[in-house]
Amino acid sequence: MARAIWSGSISFGLLNVPVRMYSAVARRNIALREIRESDSARIKHRRVAEGTDEEVPYDEIIKAYELTPGQYVPLTKDEMAALAPEKTRAIDVQDFVALEEIDPMYFDSPYYLGPADGAEKAYGLLAKAMKASGKVAIARFVLRNKEHLAAIRSDGNVLTLTTMRFADEVVPVEELDILPEKASKPAKREQEMAEQLIESLSTDFEPRDYHDEYREQLLALIERKAEGKEIVASEAEAPKATKAPDLMAALEESIAAVQGGQGKKPAKKATKKAPSKAKKASKSNSSANNSKKTPAKKRAKAKAK
Repeated sequence: MARAIWSGSISFGLLNVPVRMYSAVARRNIALREIRESDSARIKHRRVAEGTDEEVPYDEIIKAYELTPGQYVPLTKDEMAALAPEKTRAIDVQDFVALEEIDPMYFDSPYYLGPADGAEKAYGLLAKAMKASGKVAIARFVLRNKEHLAAIRSDGNVLTLTTMRFADEVVPVEELDILPEKASKPAKREQEMAEQLIESLSTDFEPRDYHDEYREQLLALIERKAEGKEIVASEAEAPKATKAPDLMAALEESIAAVQGGQGKKPAKKATKKAPSKAKKASKSNSSANNSKKTPAKKRAKAKAK
């Protein structure tokens, strides 16, 4: 059974729903160590005072804010503890808003919220009421000594919480010099063809269709090296931007390629079933290597998880 990482309650009005929070993300990073190439000795990092080789004990290290290069405002551990947000166990709902009003740039990390023991009825009531309203709850809560803004959503059965960035954490595009002063207006025909290309490539979003290709390729490389196979490095060329005079030709060729190869992409059915474990395993095996897995491969995969 999944382990809760936080417990508390959702509070709004006079309603109080005890909940437990669970991580909604399973990180699939491949753990790599730093070693000395000559003898594979592990590299360890030490905390040392700048300008010396003297290692500093952890209990002698404090936080500080750098005003100017080399000039710091020290903050003791007691001062930092006094400023820490109060460790309440409440997710305080402040507003209910429409989901489409929230720019995705404000979303951060997702979590599941499950009912605490004895709170199943209140939890179910809130989940169904929020689904019926079509609204998202905007709330505040404290997790790991930090106050978070969050959005709580419901599919009618399960509540999810996604931490959000505060307004001053998102850089306004006006502060960035990324747009030309005089934006050239595209020709009507160019825009129509660009819209046609977008339409021809449009489909329903299916998360399982997208893979971390770098991770898969890195794991395949590790497996081949573990088997003692020779690796030949290849350097890919950076794609070149399409020049303005070639836009129409590029659009026409792109549309022709899509229509000639497969026509308009068919929309995927929302009721698409998840592939079986056997199919998943088969797909994973073929993406890394067509040959049977050796014990070395299995060790590499187990270590990567």
